[in-house]
Amino acid sequence: MTAAAPGPAFSVQEIPFSTYGSWLAISPVTALATYSDDLHLMTHTTGMHPVLRLTPVRDGARVEADVSATPARLAWSEQRGNAEAAFESPDTIRLRGAGLGLRLTAAAPELTPFTGTYFSFDPATGAYVLTSYETGRRYRMTVLHGKFATEGQESLGAAERSLTVGVDGLPWEIAVEECTTGRPRYTPTVTFDQIVVSSTRDFTAFADAIAPWRDSTTPAAELAAYVLWSATVGPAGLVGRPTVLMSKHWMDKVWSWDHCFNAMALAAGAPELALDQFHVVFDHQDDGGALPDSVTHSEVLYNFVKPPIHGWAFGRLRRTLPRTLERSEIEQAYERLTAWTRFWLSARRGPGNPLPHYQHGNDSGWDNATAFDPERLVETADLSAFLVLQLRELSRLATELGEETEAGHWTATADRLHSDLFDRLWRDGRFHTRGVASAAEWRTEGLLDLMPIVLGAELPPRVATALAERITTHLTEHGLATEHPGSPHYRSDGYWRGPIWAPSTILIEDGLRRAGQTELADDISERFRSLCERSGFAENFDALTGAGLRDRAYTWTASAYLLLAAEHANRSGGRGSRCPSPTPI
Repeated sequence: MTAAAPGPAFSVQEIPFSTYGSWLAISPVTALATYSDDLHLMTHTTGMHPVLRLTPVRDGARVEADVSATPARLAWSEQRGNAEAAFESPDTIRLRGAGLGLRLTAAAPELTPFTGTYFSFDPATGAYVLTSYETGRRYRMTVLHGKFATEGQESLGAAERSLTVGVDGLPWEIAVEECTTGRPRYTPTVTFDQIVVSSTRDFTAFADAIAPWRDSTTPAAELAAYVLWSATVGPAGLVGRPTVLMSKHWMDKVWSWDHCFNAMALAAGAPELALDQFHVVFDHQDDGGALPDSVTHSEVLYNFVKPPIHGWAFGRLRRTLPRTLERSEIEQAYERLTAWTRFWLSARRGPGNPLPHYQHGNDSGWDNATAFDPERLVETADLSAFLVLQLRELSRLATELGEETEAGHWTATADRLHSDLFDRLWRDGRFHTRGVASAAEWRTEGLLDLMPIVLGAELPPRVATALAERITTHLTEHGLATEHPGSPHYRSDGYWRGPIWAPSTILIEDGLRRAGQTELADDISERFRSLCERSGFAENFDALTGAGLRDRAYTWTASAYLLLAAEHANRSGGRGSRCPSPTPI
């Protein structure tokens, strides 16, 4: 068997085993917050679907085995034998073992005319094949050597459909492929050990590119790089570019603000992949300029939108790219950001209302934030602040493209929106939320009220100071609680009503720094980096205990860690740093 492959060791209970470009993964997570006793081959083609249950066996009985993983290799181990898996390519996994067998069982227990899997032997290729209604794909198992047994071939209805390898305890090896119908017979061209070496080399090159500054002071950087690398899928279905999914657990989509954080984290070391992340959602922009709520393999949802942080993100991304964008690339970004901005200034402004509004908490990205409790259609200060930044970016881009009249229009619009924001929502030293239908105003103990700190140097000093003071009251040992811990609405696992999140952390840290509140920004950065180093890259975290919550392998959390760690390394002169901190706006 192969010696332990280098790279960060991780628990597959937390992070799926996968590889760059693949829609497949091996994980015990088989559905939303659902964990199996056995690992499963999962696919994210047409959605999240378990395909094969992978059970270590001996003499026909299940064996308890320890599971370990590195980026290149997953292993089941126990006293008398072991088995291991590695990705030969994005759609092909090689598995082998000795002293320990493996049963590969169809995860769907029943075949109907429209659901489940059909199991048969294909004499043309010498392989055993599962055809899946749920994924529309075939899963082909080719035994390369070793003794095996099958059950349930050509069965209809309810039946166990399985292939068991290593039934005699001797060495065995198989290949498992996700494919369509007409693929030629599988023929191995490399050994298992060569696959592990190649995969290790590919991952290391990726980590070296996006985190060259990593050292002993950034102990989670390599694992963060793996989370991004392993969650990247190749173009397929409705996803037209290499794309970093939010997770290869159940959050297997790209939401229309999550992608911005991944783009920024990749910009310095993987610029083309970063630009793909920025544009993948814009590829589905509708005729009215709105972005979809989310995109994945077989689904684009337009029922909600997400906040317009894209101008801020594009400016920051561009300032960290190692190359100059071509004029055509600038024009494309300008056109897309223009349409997105006009959507907010037209479709989302009521008659006579100077400020745009959200129609639901989901539009803001803060789905259940307390700002939306009294009413759902609301004017919030964060939305106008994001649009001011986006308008400023449009003005810069228009100037660069020689469109001085348009640049002046964007500047004047930003100035007017900035003024209207303060006239309409700033009261008694804090921002309020305003109901669109009722014109009622209210304030909350939620962090969303403080997001206008993103305006940075555009804020009057007294406002920046007031926001910073209130932000400090949200700062726990682990980071920024999205609802003040003393609020009656605070919930430890309340989604946006308490837990710490990566995007709010990045936006606030950046705004504070541009507002001159660097000491507080440094403190927030340090606490969030320490949190990830202790608790991994969960979707969000308990603000009081630091425990990871919900999906445990979330890419924007890994990206937030990489962004903050890279900037800290630059400020402190860290080893190998070549990722310039974004130039202040």
